[in-house]
Amino acid sequence: MISDIIENNDFKNIMIKQIYEMINFMLEKDSEFAITVNVEGATFSPTLPTSIEKKLSKFSLFVLSNYTYSTIKIDEKVISFEAGFGTENFGSTVTIPLESIFQIVIEDSILLINPVATVEKFNDSSKASLHKSINVFKNNPNNQKFQ
Repeated sequence: MISDIIENNDFKNIMIKQIYEMINFMLEKDSEFAITVNVEGATFSPTLPTSIEKKLSKFSLFVLSNYTYSTIKIDEKVISFEAGFGTENFGSTVTIPLESIFQIVIEDSILLINPVATVEKFNDSSKASLHKSINVFKNNPNNQKFQ
């Protein structure tokens, strides 16, 4: 069954390695590219305004070109870059776990598809943990002065 494969941690690690190597190859070749991302695993700093965040699809396309391309940072676990959002070009640093990258695209060609990005247990932990942490902080009476 397909879920036995794509929900397997060893398979996830294989995909992460392939994504890391593919993106590094693109960077070495100085080739701009796009990624489709499961945004449930992504974080934005500063946090996007609600009006912008609610317009993002679960799987959103990020075109990594021009200024955004020049800000790319990648390690074995995450890729990050600066991007502008909405008509007001709201600036935010986007950090994406590599397993949340669904596609790598150059021009009109898909170079890589990662089915692990569709597995909820691998893609919702970042935001869920952050929101849980924020709520714990807010619910502590000693932290009322910070709100």
